[in-house]
Amino acid sequence: MKQYELPVTKPVFRIKGGTLSATVLELGAINPAALERQLAEKVAQAPQLFQHSPLVIALDKLGVEDGPLDLAGLLDTCRRHTLHPVGVRATRPDDLAQAASLGIAVLPGGRTRERELPAALAANHDGGPESPLPLVPELSAELQQGNGAALNGAENNQAPAHSDPALADPNTSASAAGELRPSRVVTQPVRGGQQIYVPGDLVLLAPVSAGAEVMADGHIHVYAPLRGRALAGVQGDTGARIFCRELSAELIAIAGHFRIADDLRAQPLWGRSAQVCLEGDELKLISL
Repeated sequence: MKQYELPVTKPVFRIKGGTLSATVLELGAINPAALERQLAEKVAQAPQLFQHSPLVIALDKLGVEDGPLDLAGLLDTCRRHTLHPVGVRATRPDDLAQAASLGIAVLPGGRTRERELPAALAANHDGGPESPLPLVPELSAELQQGNGAALNGAENNQAPAHSDPALADPNTSASAAGELRPSRVVTQPVRGGQQIYVPGDLVLLAPVSAGAEVMADGHIHVYAPLRGRALAGVQGDTGARIFCRELSAELIAIAGHFRIADDLRAQPLWGRSAQVCLEGDELKLISL
């Protein structure tokens, strides 16, 4: 009898570990109407940036006194605004049960280095330069109606902001109007998972790691490798620019117009010193 060997099948997939960057929406109270309105306003500031963005919904700050949550309705609200929930952080039994029934992942709690930014994203706060950097900006205090613990009352370690007109581009709308925007200088590396927002110009003297995100209403200067995400002109300033010593970014964006790493790697300036500016609706890379 002739023997036949079973065909050797080549594996068609691999399971690998990895660190991915995602936006976190931390719910401070249950107020569906306020959430709907404020989320629409937030997404409208940079619609292209938020489009199809992965989202983690943090429910672990909610207590029994906040009452029941319609998780399915919350997921629908996020999806209507082009956000894609990929998981939740929760501690209340009912929230965990809803997540299981809806087939959405339950993620572990946030890291201890997370800090909250003020709702207006524009207040100055005292804090030492060695303090942990703040993470995801929260929605405004209107979501806290009926919630005893206000989001904005938490400790905030953002360094004091300073006016520095020398950092402003004379062609930007804010400078043209004679407005001095606060700036911030960061001397510490920005590590994966960290997020910084400044309502003016942001100057970084250390690397921005993959998975980190830096945002500014004005310009962003990175005198080190830029490997994470950099978003300038987040309030719509089309004259904002990004300057970096080494362009290896996951994403760059100005006033809602963005380019991702897959596109940037094909550019001659990938891995080199570059500035990024917006011409019309297109981001231009210019050698430094």
